[in-house]
Amino acid sequence: MRPIHFNAFDMNCVGHIQHGLWAHPRDQSHRYDAIDYWTDYAKRLEAGLFDGIFLADVVGVNDVYGGTADAAIRGAVQVPVNDPMLLVPAMAAVTTHLGFGVTANLTYETPFLFARRMSTLDHLTGGRIGWNIVTGYLDSAARAIGLDAQAAHDDRYDLADEYMEVVYRLWEESWADDAVIFDRDRHRYADPARVRPIHHAGKQYRIDAMHLSAPSPQRTPVLYQAGSSPRGRQFAATHAECVFVNGQKIEGVKAIVDDIRARAVAGGRAADDIKVFMGATIVTGRTEAEAREKFEDYRRYVSSEAALVHAAASLGIDFSRYDLDQPIETGKSNAIVSNVEAVTRSAGPQWTTRKLLEQMVLGSRQAPMIGSAEQIADQLIAWSRDAGIDGFNLSRTVVPECFDDIISLVVPILQERGLYKTHYAEGPLRQKLFGQPRLLARHIAAGFRQQPGA
Repeated sequence: MRPIHFNAFDMNCVGHIQHGLWAHPRDQSHRYDAIDYWTDYAKRLEAGLFDGIFLADVVGVNDVYGGTADAAIRGAVQVPVNDPMLLVPAMAAVTTHLGFGVTANLTYETPFLFARRMSTLDHLTGGRIGWNIVTGYLDSAARAIGLDAQAAHDDRYDLADEYMEVVYRLWEESWADDAVIFDRDRHRYADPARVRPIHHAGKQYRIDAMHLSAPSPQRTPVLYQAGSSPRGRQFAATHAECVFVNGQKIEGVKAIVDDIRARAVAGGRAADDIKVFMGATIVTGRTEAEAREKFEDYRRYVSSEAALVHAAASLGIDFSRYDLDQPIETGKSNAIVSNVEAVTRSAGPQWTTRKLLEQMVLGSRQAPMIGSAEQIADQLIAWSRDAGIDGFNLSRTVVPECFDDIISLVVPILQERGLYKTHYAEGPLRQKLFGQPRLLARHIAAGFRQQPGA
């Protein structure tokens, strides 16, 4: 069996996924605006040999519920939210191996400037940066930059394909591997003949410029992606190295994983070129009774309203318009299509707000794993074996104790079973995950590279 990977899944805000738990007296997420909160966080994760911290982000507000942002503001539903990228240098400075996956919405980022920011982070972290590629799902984000609404779901992926070509060319093509000479005697830092301007004139983007950053350790950051719709799966099969999935049942997740890997193989990649991380929420203790007691304690702080606010935005459905037992009309949504499909699979075609709330026992649609450390290890192993996934993005509940519990109780059991590393491999993040620092030659971006001496 393959070793299991762990990422902490969080966001630079008070309330992320498990809504309402920020009100728990032991939770420290209200300190999200303090730099020592994040540096302490990073040191804890590295001590637990986590592969990385995966930082989500949104650039709009969750205002679908009731047609306003009032409930989101009241319940701290991913607002206020700060920039995740600015956390990375501070966390990197106090760690050596921990990776950093940051979410950036390409719909609202110019590729030229974004490419430089990611190269800068790759330099500053020694090659530990990853990019979670998203196209957004909030109309409020589109309005924030002067648009009436976001583009249609599949159209956003078409835009994303072109965006990826532009940043690949900046990262992989503009500077040759041997462009930097650093010859003090001759006062030659780089060879102009080995730095190439990028010329691109497409449907969405035009660029005529060289990349401003010299080659970083990984060149292209490790590429994460979380789309599970048919169009999202095709995008993942083409571009992603790490795919983030959610699901309530093993067979459903396995079907998505198998489909993405089959699409990747059909496109000339290998199935193992993609590592799949599943979202998971864990409540554990030394015994099952201890874990159950902790779960009941956490549950007292859950906010049903806040949970519905987040669900409304990600599903594109205003639940304030429905009575608890009134069937929900899903229809066509420009939000997260795969989320609507997942809820329909788990709650049935005639699902209601009450059925949805019954699933959200800790304030999100992600059903928690509850049990002793041994039981949790068994569940993680079963998911990895039966669904074909490589690891887990672990959502926070009450921080930092939720990760302390996993590190002190679950990790040692997985190590004893030979399914979790006992030390970090050397090298950049991609080398730790895939055995080499640069994108594999089978990846679409590799075709843009300058050849030595060309």
